[in-house]
Amino acid sequence: MKRKKIVVALGHKALGTTLPEQKAAVKRSAKVIADLVAAGADVVITHSNAPQVGMIHMAMNEFGKMHTDYSAAPMSVCSAMSEGYIGYDLQNAIRAELLRRGIFKTTSTILTQVEVDPYDDAFNNPVKLIGRTLTKEEADAEEEKGNYVTKTEDGYRRIVAAPKPQDIVEIDSIRLLLDAGQVVIAAGGGGIPVLEQGTQLNGASAIIEKDLIRDAIFQNQKFLRSFFSIDMSRFIVQTFKANLFIATSDF
Repeated sequence: MKRKKIVVALGHKALGTTLPEQKAAVKRSAKVIADLVAAGADVVITHSNAPQVGMIHMAMNEFGKMHTDYSAAPMSVCSAMSEGYIGYDLQNAIRAELLRRGIFKTTSTILTQVEVDPYDDAFNNPVKLIGRTLTKEEADAEEEKGNYVTKTEDGYRRIVAAPKPQDIVEIDSIRLLLDAGQVVIAAGGGGIPVLEQGTQLNGASAIIEKDLIRDAIFQNQKFLRSFFSIDMSRFIVQTFKANLFIATSDF
């Protein structure tokens, strides 16, 4: 019998915010994912990264200000760091939960690059707040670098674009691991936004909304095939607000 392939999207409540919160939250998430694996499903997991990528971005930029021989980290690099950081905790929690149940299955995290369109209107209308509150002088300095800032109640904040995802670069790796029976963690935080420029993939100053990939998978099977894998038979959004699955559907 053909195995079901399931996409699980973990919201930030299923991951926590601080390091201790995340360690505890991924153990709860791992139990649910292990239930799906034990039921015979092949599972792909995507997840939010908003608190984590903000924390990384702030830490890297503040470090760069304190040490002038270091540069600030671009958003694409911060997104990559958050994928690795969350994936590390999540895959180890899933591995441990599966082993406790006598299930020997590899869990792998793929640092996933997602191509975006350089002409996406979102680049002309950035809306996603990142980083800490800035002073007027710091905001002016950001604008001199070509970055966008906006006025807030407390001061100023940097903002970046949230373009629509076009394609996943590592789709073949995701499909290969999934077909091999592994639990796959991919496109965390919506993936690392990149622009294809000749033979190079260059990071974009942007954040890809996890929900954009989630909704594309949920609503459009054709788009789904260009992303994770064919024959994804169910889609689950998981939060721990009420410890429930929501938006579950059969294609």
